[in-house]
Amino acid sequence: MITALLARLQACALLLFVIPVCVGAAQLPLDKIKLPPGFEISVFADNVPNARAMALGEKGTVFVGSMRAGKVYAVRSRDGKATETLVVASGLNMPVGVTFHQGSLYVSAVDRILRLDKIEDNLARAPQPQVVTDRLPSDTHHGWKFISFGPDGLLYVPVGAPCNVCDPDSNRHANIMRMKADGSGLEVFARGVRNSVGFDWHPETRDLWFTDNGRDWLGDDKPDCELNHAPRKDMHFGFPFCHAGDISDPEFGHLRACTKFTPPAVKLGPHVAPLGMRFYTGNSFPAAYKNNIFIAEHGSWNRSRKSGYRVVRVVTAPGRQPVHEVFAEGWLQDQSAWGRPTDVLVMPDGALLVSDDQAGVIYRIAYKQSR
Repeated sequence: MITALLARLQACALLLFVIPVCVGAAQLPLDKIKLPPGFEISVFADNVPNARAMALGEKGTVFVGSMRAGKVYAVRSRDGKATETLVVASGLNMPVGVTFHQGSLYVSAVDRILRLDKIEDNLARAPQPQVVTDRLPSDTHHGWKFISFGPDGLLYVPVGAPCNVCDPDSNRHANIMRMKADGSGLEVFARGVRNSVGFDWHPETRDLWFTDNGRDWLGDDKPDCELNHAPRKDMHFGFPFCHAGDISDPEFGHLRACTKFTPPAVKLGPHVAPLGMRFYTGNSFPAAYKNNIFIAEHGSWNRSRKSGYRVVRVVTAPGRQPVHEVFAEGWLQDQSAWGRPTDVLVMPDGALLVSDDQAGVIYRIAYKQSR
C-alpha cells in the first residue's frame, strides 16, 4: 500500500499520506510563525520543491536533497537571500541526504551513496555522480537517508526499519552505519534505531546525537519520538523490543526487556516526526543558545489531533537532564498544516535555515534584537 501511495505522489508532494501542496513565497503566512522575542523569519529560497536535508559547501553554496522530486539543488545566496537555484543532479531515488566533504558533495539514493566531485566549481555543468557504494538495502520503506561526515572523518548513514515494526537483521536495518569516504570499511555504529533522519555531533564532546521516529498504531499518545545520545559504538536503543525507553512492544517486547537498552536522552512527544537536527554553533543568537540543539519536527500523519509541525530547541549540559521547548511554531493552524519543517542548518552569519518540503521553500531565522 505504501509503495502505491509513493508512486502516486507528484513532484511537489512532500510525505506519505499528505496531499501535495506547492505554494509561492508571496502566499506563505509567515506572520503566523511564533518565535522568541528578537527573532524574525523570512524566505531564504522559494523554488526548492520537496526541500529536505541541507548541507553547506566550502564556498557558501547550500545543497538541498529532495524526497519525491528525485533532484539535488544548489542554492547560491547573498545577504541572507537566495540569488540562484540550480539542479545539480536529477533522476535519483529519494536523494534526501546531502553532505559536503573535501570539495565533493555526497548524496544518498536509498541503496547507493553517490559523489559529485569539485561541485562548487561546476554548479552550472555538474559532473556525473560517481558511485561510492551500492551495498545498502534497497527497501524504500524508511529507505531515504540523512547522511553526514563525523569528526572521525567517517561517513555516517542510517538504515531505517523496512516496516512499522518488525525484527529485521540488525546488521542491515534499524541501525546507523558508518564507512570511509571511499565506501570501504562499512560497519554498524548503533542498533535498535527505527528511523533516524537527522543527527549531529556535539561541538565540544564530539558525541553523536540523533533523532528517531517512534512506531505507529499504539494510539495517539504513545510512543514518544526520541532524541538519543550515542557517545560510543555498539549501543542499542531498543527497537523493535522497546519504544521510548519504557514501552514494551506488544509483539516483540517479551523477547527482551526495556532495561536492556539505552533510553532516549529526550522524549519529544508522540508522532511529532523529528527529522533534521543541528547543534547551534553560530555567534549571532544570544549566548544562551550556544551549542543548543535545534530539531525540525515534520509532524504527525495519522494522529487524530496533529502534533509536531514546528522547530524545537534542546538545551544540554554535562550532568543535567536535557530540557526541550518550542522555538518556532505556526505551520499548523487549526489542524491544517501549510508547511512541514524537515531540516535545519546553521549558516556562517549565525542565521538558522529551515527547509520545508511541503511548501518547497527554505526559511531563514535570524536574531535582530540588540544584545
